[in-house]
Amino acid sequence: MQGASRGLRQRLARRLAAGLGGRLGGLLPGRSDWSAARREPGRDLVAGLIVAVVALPLALAFGVSSGLGAQAGLVTAIVAGALAAVFGGSNLQVSGPTGAMTVVLVPIVARYGAQGVLMVGLMAGLVLVGLAALRAGRFAALLPTPVIEGFTAGIAVVIALQQIPAALGAAGVHGEKVWQVAGQALARFLAHPSAAAPVMAIAVAALMLAGSRIRPGIPFSLAGIVLATIVAQAASLKVATIGALPAGLPTPSWSFWDTGAAAALVPSALAVAALAALESLLCASVADAMSVGQKHDPDRELFGQGIANLAAPLLGGVPATAAIARTAVNVRAGARSRLAALTHAAVLAVIVLAAAGLVARIPLAALAGVLLATTIRMVEVSSLRALARATRSDALVLIGTFAVTVIFDLITAVAVGVGLAIVLALRAVARSAQLNRTPLDSTDGTDHTAEERQLLDEHIVAYRLDGPLFFAAAHRFLLELTEVSDVRVVILRMSRVTTMDATGAQVLGDAITRLEHRGILVLVSGIKHRHDQVLAALGVADHLRRDGLIFPTTPAAIAHARSHLHQHGLPHSVCEATTAQETTTRQPQKNSPTKAPTP
Repeated sequence: MQGASRGLRQRLARRLAAGLGGRLGGLLPGRSDWSAARREPGRDLVAGLIVAVVALPLALAFGVSSGLGAQAGLVTAIVAGALAAVFGGSNLQVSGPTGAMTVVLVPIVARYGAQGVLMVGLMAGLVLVGLAALRAGRFAALLPTPVIEGFTAGIAVVIALQQIPAALGAAGVHGEKVWQVAGQALARFLAHPSAAAPVMAIAVAALMLAGSRIRPGIPFSLAGIVLATIVAQAASLKVATIGALPAGLPTPSWSFWDTGAAAALVPSALAVAALAALESLLCASVADAMSVGQKHDPDRELFGQGIANLAAPLLGGVPATAAIARTAVNVRAGARSRLAALTHAAVLAVIVLAAAGLVARIPLAALAGVLLATTIRMVEVSSLRALARATRSDALVLIGTFAVTVIFDLITAVAVGVGLAIVLALRAVARSAQLNRTPLDSTDGTDHTAEERQLLDEHIVAYRLDGPLFFAAAHRFLLELTEVSDVRVVILRMSRVTTMDATGAQVLGDAITRLEHRGILVLVSGIKHRHDQVLAALGVADHLRRDGLIFPTTPAAIAHARSHLHQHGLPHSVCEATTAQETTTRQPQKNSPTKAPTP
């Protein structure tokens, strides 16, 4: 028995491994990925060179901002940029360190040091590969726009706050919350003010912002850094610089797992993986929209980012993701294939080897200016204003996501934003559900006013249920329905119910029971088969089904209601007035076309 059970487990394990292997095999690059590169390689080489010039200061700045140093940012841009280009699902994306990722990494560095960041990167890479194998890429399209805009604006504010110490020349300020660190840096600057660093940061940011309006194709970020470095060296300004790049970078220490800290890093790894997936897939969608004939593969993109994040920490890099700013430059520069992103990584590698001494002299205040300008360009004020004016729900989700991003962290902000959006959406859907005392349908052009008045005289009321009958709307429906008065028969017209869940079915059953306890006959008409299945599965309204009180059409239900009232003492004069219509409803006249019943 145990042998058979062991054999069954082994077969299941082999099938699972085969299925997972087949899925991962479908995510590997193929020859067709490089067909576009063979058509116009010159354009891709030029585009890659342009992107490298733009990416250099950003890689340096994000490496410093993450807490692992400028060289960690360069290594990430080179390794992740190359691997994501080869294994990713987009022909145009450029990956590397990003500002959003530094927002997540700073608290990890403060608590666990460089080893914590490297381990988080490895764990996040595994999670991304797993998401790719599970084909989870398609779910990114479900994220609401107010959540995306809210956390993008929040990221911009957090990145700007991270630059305050470098921009003010206040070194040695540390902490987990960026707004606390910014406050400490400001207090230290006010105690010992110096104009050199803030003036340099503001000048570089102003040059980038003004230059991008005049000549968008020129990399003013690099020009600003070069000018700031020359001025600092010529004037012997007392400003902090990047310093000599280390000969080697820290690599993951597997003894770190023995400390028990690895388990504590799981939430951070999930946060990094979620951010990498979200930012990469959104960036890929932007690249598709900016180009013609391009369409990314979301699952392959997750796989490529997973491979990149597995490799970068092994060489001392930080977790990476696709970068919208660099990708946009790549598309505008005329890139057509993955060769451009691969060229960008190769050019950065050459710069690191040939110009490491020059990089060491770059002032940190200049890098802070680059990121301050980047944050300003991240925020689309017109888009935020439009969303805030669209609906109150959109404005609430936008503001809530933004506030949580700044005060807490990105993943909490996305979770809160999505949860709030779902609650508000359910509230809106629930409000769309209506219970109306409706007139008879006039599909044949007949005026039913007299008949409706007669029904009221007979104390027969037909209620039409419009929209969804589910947990968020059901209880309001119950209150409305059970408050009817001066009625002998209630007909529930169910043909326009769009959806029904277990709660809605139970509440419907409760409403029917309460009406019947008041001596009111309840009839149901036009119920759809799938909704009747829900009622039958829960045992709701079984007695109505058993007693023949569920009808396919409303006229049939009205005929039964009148017959019931006649049998229970309705005045004879009223019944005579309805005999002709009952006959017509039950048996179509001969020699005349039969008309479709009114649901």
